Amino acid sequence: MNRRILLIFIFALIGGASASYLVYRLAGTRAGATPPPMAQIVVAKRDLQIGTLIGPADVRMGPWAGTVPKDALAKLDLALNRGAVAKIYEGEPVLAERLAAPGSGGGLAAIIPLGLRASAVKVNDVVGLAGFVTPGMRVDVLISGIEPGGNPGDGPHVNTLLQNIQVLSAGENLQKDSEGKPHPVQVVNLLVTPEQAEKLTLAGNQAQIQLVLRNPLDTATTSPPGTKMSQLFANSSARPTEAPGPTLGGRSGGKSRAARGEPGPATSPPAIPASPRPVNIVVPKVRVIEVFNGTTKTEVRFTVQEDPK
Repeated sequence: MNRRILLIFIFALIGGASASYLVYRLAGTRAGATPPPMAQIVVAKRDLQIGTLIGPADVRMGPWAGTVPKDALAKLDLALNRGAVAKIYEGEPVLAERLAAPGSGGGLAAIIPLGLRASAVKVNDVVGLAGFVTPGMRVDVLISGIEPGGNPGDGPHVNTLLQNIQVLSAGENLQKDSEGKPHPVQVVNLLVTPEQAEKLTLAGNQAQIQLVLRNPLDTATTSPPGTKMSQLFANSSARPTEAPGPTLGGRSGGKSRAARGEPGPATSPPAIPASPRPVNIVVPKVRVIEVFNGTTKTEVRFTVQEDPK
């Protein structure tokens, strides 16, 4: 056998054996690797809304691979009969920071921070039904009405009462109308201080409340002066006054030139009015478009304005 071919065969055999050994060691290392530790923590069975009082049907114990999240609960008893202060999704770990303190219960009261209050404000159907005001948004509170001790001729007065107030919840409340029949009323709960709650209560009884949305990143407080109804029509009520006529000697009350026998100023002949310029009359024309949808024929008519040439 040729010596060159023999050397090539020997090197190929050595290379193949080395590659096989490396693959064997790598596979053995992966096969013998220890799996990550598994822990049992409390997870949500379904989506839990804010204010939900957690019961046995809402949570379960589930496996968790890897690092356990901070404040994760290891027992079901630690989550039961506690209110959710933030929304928790199905399969998500139930963290202690998303639950109210033990014994505080559920509902709206569980998510009110210490030192603050939830004050209910009635809003109109446009704001309530259209979903313009939802939990977490920031609003300004405006009040409008007749100012006490003011001039009745000025009309209603609008003023900004509170600024940058957080919306806690929004929904409906049943109240009775003048005939005693229950009907739904749109109610928004605002997160306010005790002093602000007093102002809202007084304003709700004596004036009309309107909420206006603001950018949540805009936390600046302004000082609007307020607006009266009379100010809205101030510009339209002004009328131009006629300039006073010429006086003699810089004083009024003197005799006229005709009374003193003096000739009056030369007068120019009356100007001849110019003939009116022709006006282009816009002639409307009706256009008809026929639309065929299978065997159905539909006519669409619309009017266009054309200037005559």
